[in-house]
Amino acid sequence: MTPHELLQGLLQGNAAGQRRAMAKAITLLESTRTDHRALADELLAAMLPHTGQSFRLGISGVPGVGKSTFIEALGLYLIGQGHRVAVLAVDPSSTVSGGSILGDKTRMELLSVHERAYIRPSPSSGTLGGVAEKTRESMLVCEAAGYDVVIVETVGVGQSETAVANMTDMFVLMQLPNAGDDLQAIKKGVMEIADLVVINKADIDAIAATRAELQITSALQLLGMHGGSGHAHADATQWHPKVVQLSALLGQGVDGFWAAVSEFRSLQTANGRLALRRQQQALSWMWERIDAGLKHHFRAQPRVQTLLPQLSQQVAAGQLAASTAARQLLSAYQAQSENPSS
Repeated sequence: MTPHELLQGLLQGNAAGQRRAMAKAITLLESTRTDHRALADELLAAMLPHTGQSFRLGISGVPGVGKSTFIEALGLYLIGQGHRVAVLAVDPSSTVSGGSILGDKTRMELLSVHERAYIRPSPSSGTLGGVAEKTRESMLVCEAAGYDVVIVETVGVGQSETAVANMTDMFVLMQLPNAGDDLQAIKKGVMEIADLVVINKADIDAIAATRAELQITSALQLLGMHGGSGHAHADATQWHPKVVQLSALLGQGVDGFWAAVSEFRSLQTANGRLALRRQQQALSWMWERIDAGLKHHFRAQPRVQTLLPQLSQQVAAGQLAASTAARQLLSAYQAQSENPSS
């Protein structure tokens, strides 16, 4: 299908046709072939006027916190409220096949078969933080297809939380009631970027859940007072991060969670911070792709390919400083760029 045909399928197709168009569009965007990238850029340019109307919700948390169960409960709740929900579940990649390991789609049995929901598992393919490189572009496909709530679920390890926060309107961090000692909430740097903290499985131990809520609330207030999180509590026009308890398995507290999300969206839209956040994310995305493109071009240059194995071996053996090796490689790259025939 041509980019024009894909766009028409996204905008005007029936339910089955639209799903096929979405799957083909995302597959095209994920392709690394040069000819596919040219078609993907054409598709992105055509889609842009039809995007930006959804609410982008990032959800992260350690494995076992119940992200998939919560997303299914939330998705079904939102569909009941008249929304269309897309879920981009980013899995760790298998080192053997390169495919997704967790298979979140199989764990969201009810949501995955609903006609008003779309779930796309995507292997992280080794991308830093476990967030698939093309997740941002996949979000645009979902928005063009008319999904007004796009949820990005990530692995929840390493730098994935920061990556998700940098591509969504609101970042939600899920926690367990008995996650650690009293200082655990403060020690986790990820708390600084959380817009909302969810304590899941609160039904298992209500006392522990309440204690965790108090501890995390105190930590968020401390971060706010120091201004390190960007949520200064002295400014009444800003959103102040909150903590909510729920049980995704029992479906308890999902309505309260969405009420907090709706409050966040209204406030951030009114004060202009939601629009500013998206502008900053778009520029960050541009530079991220520039960095990736330059790195790819750097590695592909013949002179660099010749020097790289030897210098890498010397650095690994402690015979050459890493900074010196980097300067030599960059000098070789620059020299060949200035004189390609050499």
